[in-house]
Amino acid sequence: MPHAQSKIIMSSLIQTLETKVAVYNRSHWGRIKVSDGDRLRFLHNQSTNDFESLKPGQGCDTVFVTSTARTIDLASAYVTDDAVLLLVSPNRREYLMQWLDKYIFFADKVQLADLTDKTVTFSLIGSQSDAIVEKLGASEIISKPYGTHIPIPNLNEEKENIIAVGSGLATPGYTLILNANQKEKIWSQIIETGAVEINDNDWEMLRILQGRPKPESELTDDYNPLEVGLWQTVSFDKGCYIGQETIARLNTYKGVKQNLWGINLDSFVEPGTVITANDEKVGKLTSCTQDGDNYFGLGYIRTKAGGVGLKIRLGETEGEVVAIPFVSHEYPQQ
Repeated sequence: MPHAQSKIIMSSLIQTLETKVAVYNRSHWGRIKVSDGDRLRFLHNQSTNDFESLKPGQGCDTVFVTSTARTIDLASAYVTDDAVLLLVSPNRREYLMQWLDKYIFFADKVQLADLTDKTVTFSLIGSQSDAIVEKLGASEIISKPYGTHIPIPNLNEEKENIIAVGSGLATPGYTLILNANQKEKIWSQIIETGAVEINDNDWEMLRILQGRPKPESELTDDYNPLEVGLWQTVSFDKGCYIGQETIARLNTYKGVKQNLWGINLDSFVEPGTVITANDEKVGKLTSCTQDGDNYFGLGYIRTKAGGVGLKIRLGETEGEVVAIPFVSHEYPQQ
């Protein structure tokens, strides 16, 4: 589960989330259904988290990585009675379908189905989300662990139909996945209860301010999950999986050489800009957003250069490194 809020720029949008609820239509994200008898073992072997310990009604975040532990995507997984629903980034759906299919061998009992066009996804974001969940008749999920999910009441005839704990950001909330023919009904109920719709630009600003990594920005062939700070998605107790040897070695020998941080900036800076400290190159900016009169970025910085409080430069712009709530850079207790 994403970590608790850290000190970052407090945007007016985030302040709004403290008293109201935002709803974001994430239907352009990918939804992949993994079914048949070997589904949990298969996903256990293909990504970083421990699927074999999950029961129906539970869920987790997990990272798909290459054989050298380079990041492909951060996905949310929800285990149902007969399948696992994966919520994946919009630009990773087709790639992951092909990636997963490549690892299904003749004897494996695994079926893949792309449900993106048949389903929709909404995220409720904000501390007051519980009130909307109650009005949807799903109050039993309130205060449950991250990833816990139940069917949305009164939609029991639908196969893909869940409400899960977790907004997709560090801010508390819920994620709904349901059949596309229920879209208008549920969306109307959510708006009628007082939720405020946010758009793609709002989500992008929030995900940068909170430090949720995105493919082709923070999740690329240049970085592994521990450098990103996605420790909560990695099981160090389970057996072999793709990329496991590299990740285990980094953890054992504390070998993480760079970390993803937030950066308070004096002005907008193009992603890809080199980060320097004391005239030495120490990293690279990966994302940048404007929040009113403030500017905020995400970037990877060499571990030896420092962390929170480090004064840096990006071209002519000055910046300061700050913590971001979605990730952590502390080695877990051994």
